[in-house]
Amino acid sequence: MTKRRLGTGLLFLADLVTIFLILQTAIFIRKNILPYFLEFPPFPAKNFTFFWWVFPVWVFFYLYEGLYSKRFSFWDEVKTLWKVAFFSTLGVFTILYLGKFGEKVSRTVLVVMGIISFPMIPVIRINAKKLLIQIGLLKSKGLIIGAGKTGELIFKALKREPNFGLNVVGFLDDDPEKIGKRIEGIRIHGGVEQAQKYIGKCGIEDVIIAMPGCEKSKLISLINKLQHKTQNILLIPDLFGITVLGTNLQHFFQEQAIGLEVKNNLAKPLNIFIKKIFDIIVSFLILIALSGPMLIIAFLIRINSRGPAIFSQERIGKNDRPFRCYKFRTMYTDAEERFNAFMGDNPDAQNEWRNHWKLKNDPRITKIGRFLRKTSLDELPQIFNVLKGNMSLVGPRPVTRKEIDEYYKDHAKLCFGVPPGITGLWQVSGRSNTSYDYRIALDSWYVRNWNMWLDIVILLKTVKAVINQEGAV
Repeated sequence: MTKRRLGTGLLFLADLVTIFLILQTAIFIRKNILPYFLEFPPFPAKNFTFFWWVFPVWVFFYLYEGLYSKRFSFWDEVKTLWKVAFFSTLGVFTILYLGKFGEKVSRTVLVVMGIISFPMIPVIRINAKKLLIQIGLLKSKGLIIGAGKTGELIFKALKREPNFGLNVVGFLDDDPEKIGKRIEGIRIHGGVEQAQKYIGKCGIEDVIIAMPGCEKSKLISLINKLQHKTQNILLIPDLFGITVLGTNLQHFFQEQAIGLEVKNNLAKPLNIFIKKIFDIIVSFLILIALSGPMLIIAFLIRINSRGPAIFSQERIGKNDRPFRCYKFRTMYTDAEERFNAFMGDNPDAQNEWRNHWKLKNDPRITKIGRFLRKTSLDELPQIFNVLKGNMSLVGPRPVTRKEIDEYYKDHAKLCFGVPPGITGLWQVSGRSNTSYDYRIALDSWYVRNWNMWLDIVILLKTVKAVINQEGAV
């Protein structure tokens, strides 16, 4: 506990230093860079002294968002830090307006500070937190009660999310066949009723209860016994597969009951409108930034093989409406003949095609086409589909009628109740290394859990996946 308090104190100090660095960077930009492009009055030499009150405003929002008391996944922490940056900047300007001393403070500095805080704060804070976790100052010991499939699943999830700072040191289970065995090197101990003893003996701060099949009275008794023996209890209910993003917990105090409020975010016209506006603005910016490279790619395709640079094929869009989906041409014009000849006496290729709807060594693909597919640059023309309204930046993958009839079946209505996307969960979850059934499951999960932040996260992870060529064909 002492280590964790020290780690929290050091993290707070790191945040103060970060705010100071951002402020100094904003002042430097205002004094030494912006005057080359715009007309500005001379910057007072001692103007920095007027910014002392900025620090309490920023610290207030750090505390308000629970950045020293709650655990966050990596992307949830980025989201929260961006909220802090936005509301802190808004709060600073509110104080300027109410205090009526805007003439004494450079508002340009405050605007620049707000802008550069969006990339700087997450990078500095998350890396500082990572270091503190690695040296053990923000790491806590965890005990998982339940060593079945659910317990193992949660253990793997915690390992994939080191930002939680939770170190699982053991499992507890009553099944005699499991006791003494190990899950990825972590020992399974016997006796769920002995949890209090393990908590005191091993210094356990967090308990994860992963026994979805446990009798209700036993589960309630266990939670009540352990609640005041440890810092936190995380209960994993048997509700796998339901919507999780945007699900709220409702309390019924007199009845001592709780309820999960599951929302349909895509049923709200405002959310659909926001997603549409986001798609148009971002697609237009991407088109401006990449118009030069796209023209070069088109030229290379034309000189590499006969045929047009842009290829279009019918795909199924929102509400079962067909549309022409654009891509850079990556195949030879006689692709069908090459494909049939290759598949004719190649059972391994037939199985690969049946499972993934793709081939790693596809004979139809041109030399430049392999590069385009490997980097996913072949999908850039789909920006025009987004601007036309056929597609979204993020969504289920656009598919053919045959794929829907053969694979999606009952999932089709859910998955294609929204426009298909240039990218999606499939692309950032292994892409072509995943099975087709898993791809459908990811598309379904996306539609059920949609929110604007999920789209932003997928876009950011897509950039990483493309740069690293993760799972590309």
